[in-house]
Amino acid sequence: MKITVIGTGYVGLVSGTCLAEVGNDVLCLDLDPAKIDTLQNGGMPIFEPGLKEMIRRNAAAGRLHFTTDVERAAHFGTVQFIAVGTPPDEDGSADVRHVVAAARNIGRFMTDYKLVVNKSTVPVGTADAVRAAIEEELAARGIAVPFGVVSNPEFLKEGAAVADFMKPDRIVVGCDDEKAALLVRALYAPFQRNHERLIMMDVRSAELTKYAANAMLATRISFMNELANLAERLGADIEHVRRGIGSDPRIGYDFLYPGAGYGGSCFPKDVKALIHTAAEADVNLRILRAVEAANEAQKHVLGRKIGARFGRDLSGRRFALWGLAFKANTDDMREAPSRAVVADLLAAGASVAAYDPEAMDEARRCFPDAPGLTLAESREAALDGADALVIVTEWKEFRSPDFDDMRARLKTPVIFDGRNLFDPAFVRGRGFEYLAIGR
Repeated sequence: MKITVIGTGYVGLVSGTCLAEVGNDVLCLDLDPAKIDTLQNGGMPIFEPGLKEMIRRNAAAGRLHFTTDVERAAHFGTVQFIAVGTPPDEDGSADVRHVVAAARNIGRFMTDYKLVVNKSTVPVGTADAVRAAIEEELAARGIAVPFGVVSNPEFLKEGAAVADFMKPDRIVVGCDDEKAALLVRALYAPFQRNHERLIMMDVRSAELTKYAANAMLATRISFMNELANLAERLGADIEHVRRGIGSDPRIGYDFLYPGAGYGGSCFPKDVKALIHTAAEADVNLRILRAVEAANEAQKHVLGRKIGARFGRDLSGRRFALWGLAFKANTDDMREAPSRAVVADLLAAGASVAAYDPEAMDEARRCFPDAPGLTLAESREAALDGADALVIVTEWKEFRSPDFDDMRARLKTPVIFDGRNLFDPAFVRGRGFEYLAIGR
């Protein structure tokens, strides 16, 4: 099947590459010449485990192509995936201008049937706007060409996106015409040979499903962070509580890990967008407003713990920081808790030596002019002469360090663990003061 993917960001690049992996002929469009040039020359604009090798393999096989030519892309694929960004506006709503612009380009150049698949995370009703934009462009050309529009939200976890696409838990499709439904079933048949994963529904329900899923996961995280803060005050251990409630099959263990708050490109943006959508419909989502407020407060918990231990004035203090990406296995620092921690420490007069296995280039972009912040070449280099270690991201290489070497490098053997990586008794037994989340 010939497929066009509009947008080579996180969702578009993973989707296009995985579709090529099962034999489709895929053309990825992006209006950023530098990004397309990078991809055509074997480079990677993002870090995602396994993606680089898959791109190179399918490009070499002639199944994966990249272009900036809008007209070529509109003609190429019978299926046209829209996977462009929907950044938040100042009021928290999702900006769908790029989605509508992509739809207009399709309508401007299409000459035969197209199935337009909206992969971007968009507010309820966006499929109607996409359909209207294409119809307007066709009318302006004075022609009538059949097309279909479906909603197919993505459920890719950064750091595991390739596996999520190749072996999905579910494939949600919002569709209201039979021809489009048959084409979507054929498109996704290679990804559900073991059992049926396709969940067909109306378009508006599919659009809401994406926001509902991310809002639910964000709610679980904020709830556990609130419980962790309470556990500290009560002298309980949130890790014991987590295991106790997670063993209930009605609750389960997923997304019950307390920490320094959630970040990334999805949860913060989607929670804001759903709150805004509800407000426009005259519905007040009180729980989600609390989720958002709790998360913003949680990002400053480590800063408050450090201030309580070393004093509010941290002038002359130096802190090692492990982890800048919002989660492990990505270089994404959008809304990352590390940004709040670094800001809190620098504002208090401290200096910070930070290290991340993948997000160092992104950190240079996020902190272009931050006196007091240095980016260390390794986790060990960050520790040298620091008053304490602050752990913000749960990278695997942070989970089993050489504690004797750490103690020798640190000026003071203190660890602030924002991801609860270690057993408190073990770490304290190695001579460290250990301050974690809810423990």
